[in-house]
Amino acid sequence: MTNTAPPIRLIVLFGGQSAEHDVSCVTAKHVLDAARRDRYEIVPIGIDRDGTWARATWSADIEALDPSGATVDAFALLRETAKDGGAVLPLLHGPMGEDGTIQGLCELANIPYAGAGVLGSALAMDKIAAKNALASAGVPQAAWIGFNADEVTPATAGNLLAELGSPVFVKPANMGSSVGVSRAETREEVDIALALAASYDEWIVVEEAIVGREIEISVLGNRQPRTSLPGEIVAGADFYTYEDKYVDGVAKLLIPAPLEDTEIAEMQSIALDAYKALRVEGLARADFFYEPAARGWLVNELNTMPGFTPISMYPKMWQASGLEYPDLIDELVELAFERHGRRRRNTGH
Repeated sequence: MTNTAPPIRLIVLFGGQSAEHDVSCVTAKHVLDAARRDRYEIVPIGIDRDGTWARATWSADIEALDPSGATVDAFALLRETAKDGGAVLPLLHGPMGEDGTIQGLCELANIPYAGAGVLGSALAMDKIAAKNALASAGVPQAAWIGFNADEVTPATAGNLLAELGSPVFVKPANMGSSVGVSRAETREEVDIALALAASYDEWIVVEEAIVGREIEISVLGNRQPRTSLPGEIVAGADFYTYEDKYVDGVAKLLIPAPLEDTEIAEMQSIALDAYKALRVEGLARADFFYEPAARGWLVNELNTMPGFTPISMYPKMWQASGLEYPDLIDELVELAFERHGRRRRNTGH
């Protein structure tokens, strides 16, 4: 059936100033490939590494969008689009995009936007804040320690290994896509890993190593979220690296994950608990470790704007669950309008 309604003006934001800039450009290209042209008037806007907003040109024969067109006034563009009844699809990964900053700008511009709000985005992005919130809600997790880089001393590495065992995983608190993450076994390796993590963020989280399966699940929705079938990652390296996720695709992805129905149901329930505990709306990918013979399901993190590349788990898990890529985009936009209308009803707008 042909869509006779006027197209929705949809600003697709991509790029950004984080270390995940390139991933965002690839994500945006594939979202534009899949979005229904009869439903949306798409305005691709790239944010360059220096923070400049610029129009982008899309074509089907490129691998990723390039944020290098004519520059635009960010706030004026958002306000104009809001008055026209449009919305924003912020396909930004990492700091300065997935952490509540762009979400706050959209709130000020009074424009609907897809994904988590300011609080949910900020909470989920900061691994230490997220882990504290999940712990308060009784969501099971692996053992971890978080601290500021200024607190690192010559004794820190030894103390971490004594408390968490060896090996450990050292991560910047505010980063995604495995950027800045290291596996470390000795004090010397931990010292190097701490320095690397501190080069990305002043807050660092160190986690125990889990001998278990890596399983993910997609969550979609606002007040009544639902989950997809889960998918399992068999990493091509010591852990699921940036290269595995976006470059060489060596990791083996099993969708749906080979699990019993009771195991899936328990995972889905915990994923929804974590989603609500972090005040997430719109979408998220919940990442788990699974120790079937020990502690069971352990939440690793929630990613509030997961990748949408051809090898990304989030859209692939929904496709396996019966929700095709174009329908997923439509639902994300619809959720953006629903949330915006609900939250703005008592603000005078």
